[in-house]
Amino acid sequence: MTTYTTLFENGLRFGFKQATSPVAYCALTINAGTRDENISQGGIAHLTEHMLFKGTKNRGARGINNFLEKLGGELNAYTTKEETVIHATVLKEDLPKAIELLHDIVFNSIFPESELAKEKEVVLEEIKSYKDTPSEQIFDDFEELLFGTHPLAGNILGTPKTIRKIKREDLIDFTKLHYRCENMSLSIVADSKAERCEALAKRFFSKIETTEPPGIVPFRASQIPPGNSGGIHIVSKKSYQAHCIVGGRAYSLYDKNRLPFALLVNVLGGPALNSKLNQLLREKHALAYTVDASYNPFSDTGLFTVYFGTDKSNLDKSLSLINKELSQIMERGLSSAQLKAAKKQLAGQLAISTDNAEAQCLNIGKSLLVFKKVEPMDEVMRKINSITSEQIKEVACEIFSDDNLITLIYK
Repeated sequence: MTTYTTLFENGLRFGFKQATSPVAYCALTINAGTRDENISQGGIAHLTEHMLFKGTKNRGARGINNFLEKLGGELNAYTTKEETVIHATVLKEDLPKAIELLHDIVFNSIFPESELAKEKEVVLEEIKSYKDTPSEQIFDDFEELLFGTHPLAGNILGTPKTIRKIKREDLIDFTKLHYRCENMSLSIVADSKAERCEALAKRFFSKIETTEPPGIVPFRASQIPPGNSGGIHIVSKKSYQAHCIVGGRAYSLYDKNRLPFALLVNVLGGPALNSKLNQLLREKHALAYTVDASYNPFSDTGLFTVYFGTDKSNLDKSLSLINKELSQIMERGLSSAQLKAAKKQLAGQLAISTDNAEAQCLNIGKSLLVFKKVEPMDEVMRKINSITSEQIKEVACEIFSDDNLITLIYK
């Protein structure tokens, strides 16, 4: 079933997909994340997301938390490098209440001083928990190596120093700059009609005026300075395991090589147990419990990583096996049989993931912000099937080259 999309006069993008379920999903996706922060205010996007739940002109924190939960529904949010997403799950008859609540917390939040003081302490504890988890902290340190002084290098949580300095006025200024209709999308997946849901969305969002002329979007740092490339960086850690990331910069969301590279990374170390690195390090050599490869494309660059944890005595052998595997892919690419199987696997994973209505809702919201449209699944499948062996080898040679990859080791 196709996705209905439209653009409201105030710049808000709206997307709807019909479902056959008593449960409805809605999400407000805001084009504002860690990369949009002033370096001296690191963590403000995430802290703002937390503070949306702490009081509006119409509700207190308790009222916000209880409003949907007493109906059996859920309200949640998350922050990434480039987006803030607030989403709700309710019975379909309660969808109007969920939409009204999203509107209220995004456009009417008052950021009470007393709640801000408490929420800062919550975030500071969250930062401490990450520092106690080397397998998570290593990703933050790796991104700092890779992106240097660019805001993309910033930790989503911020630092204790920056969090303590953030004031209520800073949150207000951040939302005034970024929380605007032309910088958002609203997506709904529900057993309803597109017309009804569009009318519902317009009831709450169409009267919101933009603070700037339509089409003017907030400044987003785009000039990414050279970061570290090549070489091995070692950090001393008092941990039982050695933790390691091998990775580098990759393709952006708009690059023609994005999909071929995503397929290659899925073959290399995706979620399936038959991935090359899982078979190599875990099943064949029993060197690691966890090994995976990931690819995160952003609006103007991308991030490729291979992560594993292993006994310190097995670190060198594990690294050697991974580097050998990357070199072989650069030299040989994938055989016709391997490529065919990889396409089938990726297509199946995508189809299964999009069968989840909540995932559909979140994907629609991001697609509307990034691409200004929602691509039909059959078009995505066509693009996957058109990937060639030459493309796979080309992206492997570009991203896996020695001058692009960095190795970060905790031991």
